[in-house]
This record gives sequence, C-alpha cells and structure tokens, in this order.
Amino acid sequence: MIRGLLLRVAILLSLLLGVNYIAWRWLASVNWDAWWIAVPLVVAETYSLIDTFFFGLTMWRMKERGIPDPPADATVDVFITTYNEPVPLVLATAVAAREIRYPHRTWILDDGARPEMREAAAEAGVGYITRSENWKDRPRHAKAGNLNNALVQTDGEFLLILDADQVPDPDILTRTLGHFEDERVALVQTPQYFGNVDAADVLGSQAPLFYGPIQQGKDGWNAAFFCGSNAVLRREALMQLGIAGYVEAVERSVRGTLRTAAAVVRKARRQARNLPERRALSIVARGVREAQQALEGGAPLADATWRFQQAVSAASRLLVAADVQQINAVLVSLGGGADLEERPLDDAELDRLASSDLSPLGALASVRSLAQSLDVIRAEEAEALAPLATISVTEDMATAMQLHSQGWKSVYHHEVLATGLAPEDLGTMLQQRLRWAQGTLQVMLRDNPLFKQGLSAGQRLMYFATMWSYLSGFVAIVYLVAPVVYLCFGVLPVEAWSFEFFVRFLPYFLANQLMFVLASRGTRSWRGQQYALALFPVWIRACWSAAANVLFHRPLAFVVTPKSRTEATRPPWRLVWPQVTAVVVLVIALVVGLTRFALGDADGTGVLVNIVWVVYDLVVLSIVFRAARYTGPPSKEA
Repeated sequence: MIRGLLLRVAILLSLLLGVNYIAWRWLASVNWDAWWIAVPLVVAETYSLIDTFFFGLTMWRMKERGIPDPPADATVDVFITTYNEPVPLVLATAVAAREIRYPHRTWILDDGARPEMREAAAEAGVGYITRSENWKDRPRHAKAGNLNNALVQTDGEFLLILDADQVPDPDILTRTLGHFEDERVALVQTPQYFGNVDAADVLGSQAPLFYGPIQQGKDGWNAAFFCGSNAVLRREALMQLGIAGYVEAVERSVRGTLRTAAAVVRKARRQARNLPERRALSIVARGVREAQQALEGGAPLADATWRFQQAVSAASRLLVAADVQQINAVLVSLGGGADLEERPLDDAELDRLASSDLSPLGALASVRSLAQSLDVIRAEEAEALAPLATISVTEDMATAMQLHSQGWKSVYHHEVLATGLAPEDLGTMLQQRLRWAQGTLQVMLRDNPLFKQGLSAGQRLMYFATMWSYLSGFVAIVYLVAPVVYLCFGVLPVEAWSFEFFVRFLPYFLANQLMFVLASRGTRSWRGQQYALALFPVWIRACWSAAANVLFHRPLAFVVTPKSRTEATRPPWRLVWPQVTAVVVLVIALVVGLTRFALGDADGTGVLVNIVWVVYDLVVLSIVFRAARYTGPPSKEA
C-alpha cells in the first residue's frame, strides 16, 4: 500500500511539473527565429509529456492477482499454431502440451499442410488440423485465419493458444482456468518468456516491463490484451464476437448494395422512354428508400432486404415482356453476365455498376441481380464467422479490443507458464518488431479505440497508449537532430539555456525518473528504453506502410518469425544504416561543439547541456552495434 501510494504521488508530481515545464516552453521559451527546429522540439517534448501521462495512467490502477482454484469439469482445446517451423520444434511443444495435467485435447494447427507434420502429430497422439477446401482462392488472414478454421472444427469451452515454440508448463491450465469462474472473463493472458536469451538480452527480446507492470496496470482498467500466445480464451466469447462481426459485415453489404441500387435507378429514371419503365423504376426506388429507412430505424436486416427484394420483384412483373436477350447482352458487356445472380458483387463491381450508363431495362436487370446477391452472404470468405479479428496482421490486440467492446473482461496472470524462443539475429528481430508495429497501427487506423463504441474511457486510453507509442520514431529524429544543430551551427531551439529552463526542466526530469523507478519495481528495463529510441527507423517505416495499407490498399505481408538463427558471414550493417548514420553525425557534432567551445565561439552552458544530450543518444544507439554483431546465445551443447 505504501509503495502504491508513493507511486501515485510520483505520478501526480511528474505530471504537474511536466505541465508546468511544457506550458513555459510553449509560452515563453520557443526561439521563433529558428522555428524550423524550435517548434519540432517543443512538439516532441509535448509528445513525451503525453507519453508520461499514458504511462502514469496505466500504473495508477496496477493490479496483482492471486492464483485461483481450477474448475472441476471444463473442456479445453490446446491450439499450437504453425506454418513453416521445423517439425521437431513443433513436436516438442505438442508433446509438452499433451502432458498438461488438466484434462484437454491438443491440436497442431498446420497452416503449411505438411504431410510430415501430419505423421508426426499422429505418432505423438495429438490432433492435426489444416485448412479445409473452403479456403482455396480466398483470403487466408494468416494466423487469425488458421485459428478461425480450427474453431469451427473443435468444441472445447476454452482454448489455450500457443505459438509453435512456446513450450507450456504442465500446470498452465490449473493455474489459469480458475479466473473464468467470473462468467464475463473472456481472456486470461500470461507472460511471454524466452529461454534462449542470456542476461545481456542484446536484442531486447525479454519485455519484463510490459509483461509485468504495464500489463498489470492495463489489467486494473480491464484492458489487459491478448498477445497472440500463452493465453486462454473462452470459446463462447469468441463465437459471440464472430456472430457480431458477421452481422456487421452483412449490414455493410446490404447498405452498400442499397446505395448502388439507388444510384443505378436514379440514372436510369432519367432515360426511361415509356410509362411501364418509369413505373417499374419508381417502384424500385421506393423499395430502396423503404429498405434504407428500415435499417436506419433499427429494423432487422431480413426485413430491410425483404422490402428491397419485393420491390424489385414487383417491378420485374411489370416488365415481364422485356427483351431478355438485350438485358443479358447489357450484363455481359459489364463483365458480370449470369454470374451476377450466383454471387455477391465486390466493391469494385458495385462502383462500376453504379457509375455505368445503363438503359432502363438493363438497370432493372442489374438491380434484380443485386437483390438476388443479398441471399448469398460473405461468399468471398472461407468462413462466414471470423471470431478472431482479421483487420490487422496482429490479430491479438484487435481481437481483445473487440471482446472488451462487447462487454467481456480480461485477466493478466503474472506467472511464467510457457517458455519460447526469441529471435537470434538482428534481421529476424527487426522483422518481428516491424510486424508488431504495423499491426498495431493498422488497428489504430481502421478501428481507433478513442471512437469505438462499447469501450470504457479507461479502455480507450489503454489501447490508444500502446498505439501512440509507435509514433515515437518521428519524435526520436527531433531529439537526435536538435543537439547536432546547436553544436554544429549554434542555433538555439530555446530562447536561452537560462536558470528558468533548468528550474523547470530538472524537477520534471527527476520526478519522471522517480515515477519510472517506482513503477518498474526493480525490473530491468534499460534495454527496452534503448530500443524504444534505437528502432526509430522501424517505427517510422511501420507508420507509412500501415497507412499505405489502410488508405491505399497496398499489401502488407505477414511473415512468420523464424525460430532459428539466420546464418550471416558478417554483421548486417545495411539493416541499421540510419542508426549508424545518426551515430556518425552525433560524433561529428560532439567534436565540432567542443572545438567551437575551445575557440570561444559557443556558450559554455549550452555546449555542456548538448554534450550530455549527445552522449546519452550515443549510449542509447550503441546497442545497434552489439545487436549487429550478435550471433545468438552460446550453445548449450558441451
């Protein structure tokens, strides 16, 4: 209780001193003569204060849970997801999962459909599931699709999800299932821990701050989220999520079809040549309006689609003697033909149809095809239900956010109950971090938690805080450039390095560090702090690639993280050339700044402040040199 009280005092102190400092920076210290560096710097500092707010808010309600008693008779399916990992590695996880003490069934979900994996599963006495024929020529949705495929082929009340390399403890279910005694708990997440990482943790794979105080803090706001593995989920919650997503997709399809039908009819009515055509098109227009009004009024989807289809049928009866051959010719010229009556139209076809100049009879035939297509729902997907979210390459966070928005709860169980394999080379690590960042930013752009219905205020902020952190790449550039500009060119981003600056900045800085120390509780977090800055090129790349994917539909590949070391004959400096360039520039700035000071061409206080700043940046960035030369942990073989 005392530690918690001290932490809250430190949080409040840090925020108050931070607001005092940033307000002074904006109102009294910006050097507007050098606005091109002064404004970006104060914006970066403002970003950091907001980051402090998010961290303090997370820590405010940190929750430590005990170990509940397991239920007596729950049914559990253990899912081990794999694509191209080595068969022996997957089998080791499967055998360990088979030996979990609580009654369960173990399944290998092989997205690679490998015969050797099927044989190994049979020999080990565990189940084997791969994609059905329904998935052929349809979106696969990576790991989320693999899990969704398995969900419809199993029936356990609870699901333990493990990555191919995450070897579970025999007690993983007995230690976690008791949390589901609360019938609104949908998810229990445990830490991800890696057994092939030594104490130095050069690649920053262990995340003790996240899988500890941060997840415990989010848990206090009922916002601890799914991290893709080492988690138990309630099937009922996932299936409810799938049904809700199904209804949402159907409603989207219906609304899009009605909009297209209205546009087609509007254009066709201007070209109608005789009374029967005008009457038929008026009937359809009225039917579309009534269907749209029914949807807006909250009527069931079936009622809205029935109104639309009945209107189209009535109009068709008025024109039964129309030239069928001419209608088919018009449809064929649009590239649809008879297929329009057998499948729903995709977005591109709907847009093309809405913008086409059809004859009244052709328009009616096309609208009739639209009405009939409503009977076939989500034909473009292999499974109508998609319980695990497919809007992102990181299905875990998106799924958890959907569960929370539906009123379900989550639990963070702070006990290592599975041991996995971390990346053993720089390239693999960068690939993994890029995917995490891209997926998180996809969720932010497609389903921003700040505007998502069903989430509490705390949940909105907890999810957004994680997404917000990946914008730090742009801030890092400012923090690297600002001291270089001063040391090399004498350009001050602040009015002066005066007493007013230090009397505001230093207390804020010290309070911020105190807050961090109290929150981390002795957790080793320096490596994480280093990579938060050192990976700035990855975070920037994630921002633009995720934005290009969401806004311009540029593909974003899902790459499975290799579980073995990528052999390299020399350090992969090309992967970290931006960081190496930054180090070179910082060293040059250091030399230039000292030279200018020795020649009496620079203020001593300003030079000292910026030298300390540059040295800190160099210490942080030094990790990339160790990472580039890293060849994995020492072999355990004698």
